[in-house]
Amino acid sequence: MPKPFISIDNLSMDFNNIRVLNKVSFEIPEGEIVGVIGRSGAGKSVLMHLLRGVEQPPTQGSIIYHMSACDRCTYMDVQSRAGTKCPECGGDLVAVDVDLWDEKSDGMKSRVMHRTAIMFQRTFALYGDDRVIENVLHALDDINYPQEHAVNRAADLIDQVRLSHRMMHIARDLSGGEKQRVVLARQLAKNPAMLFADEPTGTLDPETARLVHEMLIEAAQRNSMGMIVTSHFSQVIKDMANRAILLADGSIAAIGSPGDVINKFVRDYHELEEPAPPELGEKILAAREVSKRYISVDRGVVKAVNSVTFDVHKKEIFGIIGKSGAGKTTLSRIIAGIIEPTSGEMNILIGDDWVDMTKPGIEERGRAKEYIGLLHQEYDLFPHRNVLDNLTDSIGLEFPKELALRKAVLTLMMAGFTEEKSRQILDRFPGELSDGERHRVALAQVLIREPRLVILDEPTGTMDPITKQDVKHSILHARDEMDETFIVVSHDMDFVRDICDRLALMRGGKIIQIGATDEILSQVTEEEKND
Repeated sequence: MPKPFISIDNLSMDFNNIRVLNKVSFEIPEGEIVGVIGRSGAGKSVLMHLLRGVEQPPTQGSIIYHMSACDRCTYMDVQSRAGTKCPECGGDLVAVDVDLWDEKSDGMKSRVMHRTAIMFQRTFALYGDDRVIENVLHALDDINYPQEHAVNRAADLIDQVRLSHRMMHIARDLSGGEKQRVVLARQLAKNPAMLFADEPTGTLDPETARLVHEMLIEAAQRNSMGMIVTSHFSQVIKDMANRAILLADGSIAAIGSPGDVINKFVRDYHELEEPAPPELGEKILAAREVSKRYISVDRGVVKAVNSVTFDVHKKEIFGIIGKSGAGKTTLSRIIAGIIEPTSGEMNILIGDDWVDMTKPGIEERGRAKEYIGLLHQEYDLFPHRNVLDNLTDSIGLEFPKELALRKAVLTLMMAGFTEEKSRQILDRFPGELSDGERHRVALAQVLIREPRLVILDEPTGTMDPITKQDVKHSILHARDEMDETFIVVSHDMDFVRDICDRLALMRGGKIIQIGATDEILSQVTEEEKND
């Protein structure tokens, strides 16, 4: 019986004496697509990094690649090729077992890593100013592909990902889905035996994601390539995987067919009891005929926000929806006092006083800004400061140590963590957290300032459905326990349906309609839903 491609045995990983991967063992046959599913923070990305051989070694356990190595050059292939001739130099391919994290196999480790490639969920890693074909040519140059054949090979790879009609486009001008397909072409240029796809379509709309999934499956079949796909979206695993693994708190909770594993993933999760509709208070925000105009060389006068009028009440969760370019983000920045409108009034209630955000000065905009929190879509934590510092010292909040710890834990709980998890992550750095955990820490960074009004720009990002529910309930808890008011700017129609009391639908800089959530969502076009 042939050996598997990769054997993972008793793999564990600790960060600051906290176990984030616990005694993980499984095998991957040659050419198999394995899906790894789990909530944010389950250990998916940590497992991926260890399998790739990057960053720091595991606390315990082994990862063994069963391959064949050329006895003349550095070429390696899967072990089933042992006994055949090397395609690069004609030498003999000999079966080898490489313990990836064994210091004695350093030379072999780098040879194994040359036969792997990775795709990330956000980092497109493209030469933005270069054309699509130039990006693929760069990848071929990195592996010393013969220059006389490089252009044809690059064109073949672009054909594989169905982007021939974008071959001469500048990379930065592509859509997100197109950029991800260029990344795939660049990775396939390496002719990998194993591709690691870490949340490869988490930021794409459903239709584009399905197309990229098809590309990945076709590439695996065409190139006899193995693949590990991590995701917290069950549809990704259903679409792509031959076999699935469920990670929970760093351990394997299930392994088997994608359908069975996904069923287990959702089986024990039940929606918490819906709270009673809140009794909204008096007005806290009143916008009147607010406009923001820009002068563009190409387009003349651009009305990013055009005569917008609306009110928000205390304890309300008010949603602003619309497709990209509708004016949502510009409006949210005007509310936050970051952008000054061209005309109109933006009044916020501070104590018993109405303060106009459109007027500069410490008694007007300066006073109000202290009580408005904004979580940007592209948030950024301080990478070399731990979570506690990110919530206190590094943003200018100085608490006595005991109070800082107490305040940080309470705020992290508001942002969706359990009390135990909140205490565990205080000493961790952002790079040691999952994407969803970092997003919640960024939310806590806003909430710890005790704002009266919080603006959330795409608060759920690429979170898994269960974590979205955690964030939903943390927002509802903050509203109920602290009389907090939220403005949610989002593309996520399911999330706004679950959480918002009212919605404002924006198109072309104008608010087209304001009303109850279900009423407004019924007016949303398919284009706006998939934007």
